[in-house]
Amino acid sequence: MTASQADRERHRHRIVGLEDLDHLADAWDHLARKSGSPIEQYIWVKACAEALGDRYRPQVLVVGPPDRPIAIAPLARRRRPLAPLELLGVHELREPMDFLYANASAAASLVRVLAELQAPLSLKRFPAHSFGLAAVGSAYRKRGLVLSRDAGGCPYIPLEERHKEPDRSLSARRRSDLRRARRRAEKLGQVSCEVRSPTPVELGPLVDEALRVEAAGWKGKAGTALSHDSTRQAFFRRYTAAASSKGILRLSLLRIGGRAAAMQVAVETGGRFWLLKVGYDERFARCSPGSLLLSETIRHAARRGLRSYEFLGSAESWTRPWTREVRPCVHLETYPFKARAVGGLAAGAAVAGGQRLRAAIRSRH
Repeated sequence: MTASQADRERHRHRIVGLEDLDHLADAWDHLARKSGSPIEQYIWVKACAEALGDRYRPQVLVVGPPDRPIAIAPLARRRRPLAPLELLGVHELREPMDFLYANASAAASLVRVLAELQAPLSLKRFPAHSFGLAAVGSAYRKRGLVLSRDAGGCPYIPLEERHKEPDRSLSARRRSDLRRARRRAEKLGQVSCEVRSPTPVELGPLVDEALRVEAAGWKGKAGTALSHDSTRQAFFRRYTAAASSKGILRLSLLRIGGRAAAMQVAVETGGRFWLLKVGYDERFARCSPGSLLLSETIRHAARRGLRSYEFLGSAESWTRPWTREVRPCVHLETYPFKARAVGGLAAGAAVAGGQRLRAAIRSRH
């Protein structure tokens, strides 16, 4: 094979739908090991594609040889006119997602193909450190308009020896609050914590219990608990089943007097502890059960020798006492200079009041 033939083979691409995703599983997870994030692993995207199939048409872009792709973009398009391509599941689940790529050159190859396809993109919670971010700016420079704005960051704790006793990382006032909360809990009964790695056979009742705890808190009152959202619940049931089969699922429960007061759904992969879902029963609110459980799972992760505790989501009042470190994200949008993209550009201007678009257009002149 000549150098030019090898280059053409490297940049071959294809679009894959839900029916053919399983053929990519091994190659997908090989590329996903680069980041270690569970959000980019095959089982996450497969669960998204199955649970959200009535809302999206998966259009996964694969670049490189069929048996050894160099980059994958887990994209999908909403079932509505002029819809841009999005990273599958990010809108509903709000977790950060990147493209998958072997290196910076592979990321650039992937983005060049996207630019040539002239499809508008809307990439929410895209990691700001991604090689794909710079590649988009380069590939679309003469092909369309690129808008990027801050999308917050995902808090995380770089785990150290001191986190084996995590309360020491808190301020004196927070340590006092946590001790007081534990005393209140102990007055109600024995306080216990379990971090389970359930088998598929054990999983069902534990997930049911976790969902009941979440629904008994503020999320239940607000109508945002999984028990009130059949689509997201379907995703989490599919995903936890797959994660359990791979042995990476960690389901944690704090019990007070034998009753579940707080829960966490997490995975342990890539040498990190990834927190996916939290909740607590408001009947135990004065005991701060969520904070008590958080302290125990940080301790668990540190004693396991993991590198970090990843909160995912966004920085909130309950995460800030534990860390101010964040992994920044952006919301990236592209509008190719072609007829169909003009409609999407106008729609974006209507939603955003036109301010960001006008500023971006002025900067080009």
